[in-house]
Amino acid sequence: MSTIFHANAVSIESLLNFPATLNVPTKKWHSALTKIYCSRTLFSLAEIAKAKRIDQTSLAELVKMKDLDELHKFDGVRRVASALETDFDAGICGSDQDIARRREAFGSNTYKKPPSKSLFYFVVDALKDLTILILLGCAVLSLAFGIKEHGLKEGWYDGGSILVLFGHCHFSWKNGRRQQISIFEIVVGDVICLKIGDQVPADGLFLDGHSLQVDESSMTGESDHLEVNSSQNPFLFSGTKVADGYARMLATSVGMNTTWGQRMSQISRDNSEQTPLQARLNELTSSTGKIGLAVAFLALVVLLLRYFTGNTTDENGNQEYNGSKTKVDDIVNAVVGIVAATVTIIEVAIPEGLPLAVTLTLAYSMKRMMADQVMVRKLSACETMGSATTIGTDKTGTLTENRMKVTKFWLGKELVKEADASSVSPNIIKLIQEGVALNTTGSVYRETSVSDVEFSGSPTEKAILSWAVLEMNMDMEEPLITNIMWRNLLVQAFCQIAVLLTLQFIGESIFGVNEKVKDTLIFNTFVLCHVFNEFNARKLEKKNVFEGIHKNRLFLGIIGTTIVFQVVMVEFLKKFADTERLSWGQ
Repeated sequence: MSTIFHANAVSIESLLNFPATLNVPTKKWHSALTKIYCSRTLFSLAEIAKAKRIDQTSLAELVKMKDLDELHKFDGVRRVASALETDFDAGICGSDQDIARRREAFGSNTYKKPPSKSLFYFVVDALKDLTILILLGCAVLSLAFGIKEHGLKEGWYDGGSILVLFGHCHFSWKNGRRQQISIFEIVVGDVICLKIGDQVPADGLFLDGHSLQVDESSMTGESDHLEVNSSQNPFLFSGTKVADGYARMLATSVGMNTTWGQRMSQISRDNSEQTPLQARLNELTSSTGKIGLAVAFLALVVLLLRYFTGNTTDENGNQEYNGSKTKVDDIVNAVVGIVAATVTIIEVAIPEGLPLAVTLTLAYSMKRMMADQVMVRKLSACETMGSATTIGTDKTGTLTENRMKVTKFWLGKELVKEADASSVSPNIIKLIQEGVALNTTGSVYRETSVSDVEFSGSPTEKAILSWAVLEMNMDMEEPLITNIMWRNLLVQAFCQIAVLLTLQFIGESIFGVNEKVKDTLIFNTFVLCHVFNEFNARKLEKKNVFEGIHKNRLFLGIIGTTIVFQVVMVEFLKKFADTERLSWGQ
């Protein structure tokens, strides 16, 4: 455009310098030509000023909003291409200077990666957890008492072990010819060729083509193919796929300036976000830790009272404490042993791995969903979708008041009228209530028993919650642990306690072993009981807990790793784990 302006200016200069000896008709022709070239020059100046108003923001908004009126203000796609100094047929100049200038002005066709966090960041973040601080204190005490009781050579095993454990290509037009380049080399102003199966590499405008249809489901969720043409819909978005036809497009936004890039930048990358389940599990962990501290303190008082009242004996059956006859060193060792036992209670009582297990599971689910081309904005969405069994979609327009209400519901294929709702089995009503409570991100609030119930969430969630609470008489405080879970927990706890107590009191006589082998048997049985519980927790309401287990490689990997580590600890880490080797029968 600047070249056209320069040519017009030169022409005006030559016309103004005409000889004075020309006759009158010739002077009139020169005057007319001068006016024509002046008009062209003024028009070129207007176009240059208009082109300068086309910046990255206006180009991105133009395509993002599919604003035809704004496009018409720019006098169409050809004028936008001219403003970007792009030849409609030959593309951009394509020189190194031209590419560098465009990248500096409009950015590159790449996406920013979040800065990586150091190991020190995660260590400091972990130290903010009260549970970790309690365990660290227990580890330090266990390390100190272990060294005091057994010496540095073997006394560091328990405390030290706790500390260790804590611790694709597109064609574009450049320089008048068609070239194959990487999508990451595309710049604003490039003319890109598209065909069936291609993924649109940048936001842009339709130049020319035939029967172009694109799949915008990744952007809008609509599965229908959208026709793109020069008259009604000339807008193309990065990330969409060409379903039919072929075309050439003008790139107007690349990289983080595209609609897809802006969406990606809005995705929360803060891993500190807690899902509802994680928040409730943290409360459970905190409560369990407090109970463990209380039990440990009670055990400490009882054990100290038993020791100092002479109710404890050593390995030979002799009374441990005999008043002034007992050596100070023996008293200190005994007290250290008692404190170490209570510290062990605290260590076992705090389920510090439970929130971590949930976080790892959600992160794994998020990775699997991303592999299936599902964009996960929040980690809690994986938790929500994990509880979904049926998804109902709706394609109607926005409601006038943006309010919804449940008017009918079906039990199987049978329509249940409002008057007949009381005839539905209470168990079915309970299942419906649990389904509503466990599959919503909304909330229900009532300040007092006589206040109106307040519902929050999307219109659909508020409608379902209102129906469940007001018409189905749902209790607004749904339990974290259901009756089925309580049944399994109590049965498993009873069986596990019965087995472990049997081994504790008569295990030596049953297997004919000494006390150390018996303790190893108890430890081994305890771990295997947990493995059994992991199988039993796969399907709470079904008898066959092994169904589909061969498809769950993550579960099999966890079980296999647990068993392998247990065998290694029992058979090879005798001093470190304080275990004895067992036979296959044991």
